[in-house]
Amino acid sequence: MNYRSINDLNNIILKKLHLIPRDIDLIVGVPRSGMLPANLLALYLNLPYTDIHSFIKGFIYKSGARKQFFDSSNYKKILVVDDSIASGSAIEECKNDLAHLESTFTIEYCVIYFTPEKGNLADYALEAVATPRYFQWNIFSHTTLEKACFDIDGVLCKDPSEDENDDGPKYKSFLLNTPPLYIPGSNIGTIVTSRLEKYRNETETWLQANQVKYDKLVMLDLPDMKARQKANNHARHKAKEYQSKNYHLFVESDLGQAIEINKLTKKPVFCTENFEMIYDHESLVYNLKSGKHFPFLRRYALKIRNAIRMGKTQLQKAIINEVPTGTN
Repeated sequence: MNYRSINDLNNIILKKLHLIPRDIDLIVGVPRSGMLPANLLALYLNLPYTDIHSFIKGFIYKSGARKQFFDSSNYKKILVVDDSIASGSAIEECKNDLAHLESTFTIEYCVIYFTPEKGNLADYALEAVATPRYFQWNIFSHTTLEKACFDIDGVLCKDPSEDENDDGPKYKSFLLNTPPLYIPGSNIGTIVTSRLEKYRNETETWLQANQVKYDKLVMLDLPDMKARQKANNHARHKAKEYQSKNYHLFVESDLGQAIEINKLTKKPVFCTENFEMIYDHESLVYNLKSGKHFPFLRRYALKIRNAIRMGKTQLQKAIINEVPTGTN
């Protein structure tokens, strides 16, 4: 699996900005994933931008102004931008939608990420990223979430405060009334939570009220909060379900648990604490050696060490050995 964050998107645009010709007059984004890179390109190139549907109707957005009509004689060369190409069907649809304007404008196409075999469909393709892949800006609407597991607290809703987490009336009120956080647009395979089984009714009521679609809800079958705290097996509980089925992604809120789930399953875990994808141990060690995502690793070094338990794995030793001394 390949993952790209918004930071990765911004970095590759800056790195490959020289590939974009400077005679472009207008940036046109493909709704909705293409609007983010289109906006970044327009900012860096100091150009007006719009979306395809507004462009067809003659509207653009300019700095310091709201949407306005534009004179086609002032905008001759158009760059249509999307975030990615996979099958190529989306960009072909765009070309069909704009075919009637080709006599008025010179239209070129740019994608940020492309599958190696489809890069030729765009005039400018910035980085090859093979499938399967997830992007930070569309991970919660991905159609393959039916093959994913989701945590609840810190993902679908906020975590309870200490005051709310009383294993009593306040906690029940939290379960029924907590505001939603990241609600997927697609069906989830299994929700796996450390909430206790005795709170299934409240949890299911909240999920239904917030239109969370899922196939299965797995909870922790222990009598009370004290028993849960004594067992302290949150990551193992989640990893057991993740490992048992043909799932390819776990979405977890806590970085320490995300690392532990990855360690136990050798499968990727997306962490909403930092919006990073935790891959297999070898990839994490490679990132340490290469410097990739090193600021993220350094920032969470203590959590990583606590999560993996000192001296228990080769990864722990690698982290200790590979982090340069005297680095801020």
